[in-house]
Parts: sequence; C-alpha cells; structure tokens
Amino acid sequence: MGLYHLDDERQAAVHKIRKRVIENIGRNMDLYGIPVSTGHLYGLLYFADKPMNLDEMGQEMKMSKTSMSTGVRTLLDYKMVNKVWEKGSRKDLYEVEYDWYQSFVDFFDIKWRKSVESNIHVLRKALDETEKLRKAHEDDEELTAVLQEDQAKMREAVAYYKWLERLIDTLVDGEIFNYVPKEPPEGKI
Repeated sequence: MGLYHLDDERQAAVHKIRKRVIENIGRNMDLYGIPVSTGHLYGLLYFADKPMNLDEMGQEMKMSKTSMSTGVRTLLDYKMVNKVWEKGSRKDLYEVEYDWYQSFVDFFDIKWRKSVESNIHVLRKALDETEKLRKAHEDDEELTAVLQEDQAKMREAVAYYKWLERLIDTLVDGEIFNYVPKEPPEGKI
C-alpha cells in the first residue's frame, strides 16, 4: 500500500521500519551469494505498491540505471522478480515474487541442480578413469589399493549428490511441504 495518503511524520515512521527490513533482506541475500545492493532492490520492490521501472528504482535507491539493470537481471534469473506489462507503459516494469517459499525453491533448484549435475559428471568420469588405470596396472597391488580407496570415496560422493538431487526434487515438486509444512502468517507477534 502506498504512503501518499499519510502525513510526513507517519510516512517517516513507516520508511524507518521498512528500511530496517530492507537492510536485513540485503544481508540475507548476501548469504546466498547475491550482492547486498540487489537484496536491497528486492526489498524495495517487496514494499512497492505497484510495479516499478528501472528509472524509478534508481531514483528511489539513488543508484545508476545500469546498477538497477544488473540487479534486476540477477533477480529475474533467480525468479525472484517478474517482468509485468502495464497498459500505456513503454518501459519494462518489475514486481517482486511475494511467495518466499517458491523463491527459495527456485533459487535452490537453479543454484544446486547445476552444481549437482556437474559434480556427478566429474565424479563418474573420474571413476571411469581410475577403473581404466586400475585395469591397465592389475599387477600393481599398491596402485590398485590406492585406486580402490579413491573409487570408494568417489562412489560415496556420487551417492551424496544423488541424494541431494532427490532433495531438490522434493523441493521442486512441493513434497517437502508434506514433511516441513509452510508456516501460516502470524496475526500479532
């Protein structure tokens, strides 16, 4: 909801509270490898009463349009904001994804699935290479022992990444919420 109908004193009080929340969002985003300023941008959009364009964001945050564009692109990539269309506007408009559960799922899926797939690929290739090396030197008991130990460690790592892949799937398909239900919003704190 916009603040335009409030007097200056009440607007200042609301801005102070929002600023604290926005700063905290920025710090939290930093934990996920997203720049603090991009987290602040997300916070700005979170409290916006209407979709905003890059110029409006830059003016509000006192940052360049280029910085806003980079931040918005990051948030779009992680599905944390959406580009929206508004009749009569020729500029791109953006609004925040308000479902934080979905934002977390999307972020986790995007970041972790790529990492899991890459790690499994590398480990399987390394397992194939160690097996070829072991077969080429079957008579070398010391080398065979080292390679078998390495293969056991790599198989454990593959098993972990396959488990992580299943965890990601439970997030994406929503099954996780059967085990860890979403919290209902609290009325009064």
